[in-house]
Amino acid sequence: MSSQKTAQTMKPATAAKKLGVYLEATPEEFQQGVVSRDELNALQADPPEWLRELRRTGPHPRPVVAARLAISISGLARGGVTEPLTTEQIEELRAENPEWLQRERAIQADVQAEAERVRGAKATKRH
Repeated sequence: MSSQKTAQTMKPATAAKKLGVYLEATPEEFQQGVVSRDELNALQADPPEWLRELRRTGPHPRPVVAARLAISISGLARGGVTEPLTTEQIEELRAENPEWLQRERAIQADVQAEAERVRGAKATKRH
């Protein structure tokens, strides 16, 4: 008796998250369909022009915006950024370097330094 293997599928929102793109900016057919694991792998391996363009210019989802600004997603919210931003808007924010962005970058740097210290302490305990 052989079992039929069905393709694993995901909602467009999940696929967009895995691809690092803002769902509402994707083509209509992507938003309306389901994406199989094979299709997702194909999109990652050889992205079509629309995906390359979205990754290059945006609009970008909050996790991507936060990463490009070197702050947390919570920091974005505290700074009043609630909407997706384009690459151009992110660059403008970097150039302006408002006080809230400087503060959030300092907080993020402290968080990362503490995480590194904890990792180092754990590694020392293991040896």
